[in-house]
Amino acid sequence: MAVLLVVMAFVSWRLVAPRLRRFTAEWDSVTVPDFLAVRFASRRVRIAAALVIAFSSLLYLIAIFKGAGNLFEAFLGVPYPAAVGITLVIVMSYTSLGGFVSVVRTDVLQGVLMVIGALLLFGFVTHAAGGVGVIRELDARPDTSHLTELNAAIPFVVLVGIALAGSLKLLVDPRQVTRFYGLRDARSIRTGMWIAGIGILVVQFSLLPVGLYARFLLDGVTDTDVVVPLLVTDRAVFPALVGDFLVVAIIAAAMSSLDSVLLVAASVVVRDIRMELGPLPERAAIAWTRWGVIGFAVVAAVVALNPPGGIVEITIFSGSLYAVCFIPTVVIALHWSRGSETAALAAFGTGIAVLVGWLLLGWQAHLHEVFPALAASTLVYIALARLTPPVKDARVAGFFGR
Repeated sequence: MAVLLVVMAFVSWRLVAPRLRRFTAEWDSVTVPDFLAVRFASRRVRIAAALVIAFSSLLYLIAIFKGAGNLFEAFLGVPYPAAVGITLVIVMSYTSLGGFVSVVRTDVLQGVLMVIGALLLFGFVTHAAGGVGVIRELDARPDTSHLTELNAAIPFVVLVGIALAGSLKLLVDPRQVTRFYGLRDARSIRTGMWIAGIGILVVQFSLLPVGLYARFLLDGVTDTDVVVPLLVTDRAVFPALVGDFLVVAIIAAAMSSLDSVLLVAASVVVRDIRMELGPLPERAAIAWTRWGVIGFAVVAAVVALNPPGGIVEITIFSGSLYAVCFIPTVVIALHWSRGSETAALAAFGTGIAVLVGWLLLGWQAHLHEVFPALAASTLVYIALARLTPPVKDARVAGFFGR
């Protein structure tokens, strides 16, 4: 999963960012549905994309609120509902007041804290567990020997599917795409590609081994979402000052995701759904977006009090939705002149239907749902794109050089 996340980050900046930024400059696009509405000359595609983003964003918000709530509960000793409430008030306040500029500026600081925190987490947990070499002992222990097998707790092909679902969304994740919209020039793309790639490389390869080393430090943990909070608050693992810093770093990671997702969700609902019903003055649009941020935050926080699943489970499903809907309609559509409203809507419907149907049938235990759903949506898009006339909008034709 770490490898795939790093690879997809580079691919996103290399294949998606340059062309999407060019679309943005030429078409004055602000959101992903904005781009799709022009690319496929369709209001229906705009609204469908906005609904997918709103629902996926809500799922992702629930998972992040759960993680932040777990950490505040463990570190501050407050009840879980109060911990979720603390997170809600902080992130809702500065996101609704500061908008995109506040999100970008705070993400810079939060990103630095995340990288330093990941290195500290790996270093101290590894040291407390007995050093890097202790990982070889997992094979000798009856309770952990399965971890060294190809098909451990789940079939390997399912594991690959989970990794793909978590990483493929980087190609089309609206949180990342909004950064592409804000890039100053082509040089910024090259700089961003290396900063993002190296940052994700350091964070992922520092964090993912922590779960293995935690096997030597924690016993009887049934909820894996509390592993890191338990480690951070253990003074046998982290000195007080380091533990305090890690709490700040982890909260920064949560806030970095929360504010971006909130802004994306509120923006698409206002710009791509509400404004389709009628134009809004600029001041009214800003007010609607602020209330949208507050609304999404409150709903997600309330659901997070009794979440529908674990953090990984929820975020992977959210990522799968993005992948099956937007890889054909964003990635392929950026590089192939064929494509129509029919192809885009059919790709959305087919991908979602196969994704949900596969889960309802219980087949995810044998093959992760992202494989059949992404294959189906992509094949449907390509087939219908060939069978239907391409978009005749002059802006689209001009972009592809016709």
